[in-house]
Amino acid sequence: MKFITYNDHKIAYNLEGKGTPVLFIHGFCEDSTIWQDFTPEIIAHNYSILTIDLSGFGESEVVPNASVEIMAELVNEVLTQINISKVIYIGHSLGGYVGLAFAKKYADKLLGLGLFHSHPYPDSDEKKEGRRRSIETVQTEGNALFVKQLIPSLFTPKFVKSNSFLVDKLVLRASAYPSEGIINALQAMIDRPDQSDVLKNIQQPVLFIIGKEDQAIPADASMNQTTLPDTSSIIILEEVAHMGMLEVKKKTQAAVVQFLEWCERKG
Repeated sequence: MKFITYNDHKIAYNLEGKGTPVLFIHGFCEDSTIWQDFTPEIIAHNYSILTIDLSGFGESEVVPNASVEIMAELVNEVLTQINISKVIYIGHSLGGYVGLAFAKKYADKLLGLGLFHSHPYPDSDEKKEGRRRSIETVQTEGNALFVKQLIPSLFTPKFVKSNSFLVDKLVLRASAYPSEGIINALQAMIDRPDQSDVLKNIQQPVLFIIGKEDQAIPADASMNQTTLPDTSSIIILEEVAHMGMLEVKKKTQAAVVQFLEWCERKG
């Protein structure tokens, strides 16, 4: 990993490959290693891959009170410091929320936007309350209990049963993140605004990857968002929950490559 400095805090990133830059941003309680088995196939199609650890995850330091807008600024600062002017942005879950904030503020830097199990709508009151309870759990019980409950719920029960080593590895990694980073991210998701206008007005192609069994993203939010942009590609995955890059790697790799090629033709 390499590092840039954002407001006196170290932010980790990695850049490899040659070709049109594709930015992969991880989800909540993940870091850039979530893409390590996914991106080699993308690089093989002549793309360069940029991955970034968001505030408080992976090797990035915690940026206090980092909203999704601040995380988008953080992403832009990486691009600026390493002289990348345009990217195709692929964001998983929280990474998609950051991507929408990025698209709103830095539209001129986008060649395309992929929402990988994500959506533009704010949390419902019920969802906000659930996140507040999660904050209390992390504050009182620590990370380990919280992530041990969270991580398996992101997959289908069938996948968890067949891939217990992988799930346990993700739980162990997430347990090591600083509590402040997890709490900040939960608060950022509670506070995030409605970004549906971003998708209504976006000029670039949009990719939606949707898991039919996703318990983290409301089904109506997943489907309603697909009507917002003028040009989009919609991938609906049967028997897949919130982690399609791991649950059906080859299928989602193919969908992403097809989208990248489309963005290049449009760009």
